[in-house]
Amino acid sequence: MDAALYLADLEAKPEALFALADAWDGGDLLGGVPLDVRRVVFLGMGSSRYAAGVAALRLRVAGIDAVAEYASAAGGYPADASTLVVAISASGGSRETLDAVARYRGRSRVVAVTNQVESAVAEGADVVAPMLAGAENGGVACRTFQHTLALLLGLVDRLTGTGGDISGLVRRVAEASADLLDRRGAWLDQAISLLDGPHGVYTIAPAERLSSAQQSALMFREGPRRQADACETGDWSHVDVYLTKTYDYRALFFPGSRYDDQAMEWIRQRESTVLTVGGELPGQKASIRYRHDDDPDVALLTETLIAELIAASFWQRSPVG
Repeated sequence: MDAALYLADLEAKPEALFALADAWDGGDLLGGVPLDVRRVVFLGMGSSRYAAGVAALRLRVAGIDAVAEYASAAGGYPADASTLVVAISASGGSRETLDAVARYRGRSRVVAVTNQVESAVAEGADVVAPMLAGAENGGVACRTFQHTLALLLGLVDRLTGTGGDISGLVRRVAEASADLLDRRGAWLDQAISLLDGPHGVYTIAPAERLSSAQQSALMFREGPRRQADACETGDWSHVDVYLTKTYDYRALFFPGSRYDDQAMEWIRQRESTVLTVGGELPGQKASIRYRHDDDPDVALLTETLIAELIAASFWQRSPVG
């Protein structure tokens, strides 16, 4: 893992996204995914599972039985012909995911979502969906997380028949990412100052975009090795509110939940520090806005870049092994 290479990986996001959009225009990357399925089981770990959680929720809302499993779980839904298994591994070699998908091969149809199409997770898969994120030389899953989300949104569209414009969405995400990168001189220093506290960084997001909080917290832990934790906005008032009483509580807040005000009421009372992303909330210390941030799908695929860039700065200032 390398901080400078990680930053370079982040700076390459717009180019990689435009390439993904071009590839989508050139042919359906998910064209072989079967439609006659009764249940969808997503398997993955870490960032892969975060992205899968969002996709599974969208499928359930559409009336499709779907779950995002820890690949490390000893058991799960039984294999059958009507179950579609989506195994997600950027490297293609995640041990837990390989162990889990082995229970389904030959009995359920398997889609492998990976950045390495010639890898173990792709062996024996009925469909291989390439992330096309390029090499992440910094050693941290950042572009692959973003590309995984794009592919899973495409999968949701295919299974629900909603006919979304995924390539158009990915191009807007590329524009949004470029906007944040180009204007970082106007927002990054303030963001670093607000979140650089003695008790870590806390991230808050609605259930529909919980992956943004989870991935953001992971970026603070993985690179700069800072204390960080993610929480769903409504759940925050039941599980994390207590920390504002005793900690110098500093949060990266992704608005969009109907329970935003409930959380912010406590935050204002306790005079905690909140930096919002893509929206404004009473009591915030500052807000970071970017191009297309009024589109929830663009936000889902873009907003973790703020945490990633802050984490890169923390990492470069205090290198760790």
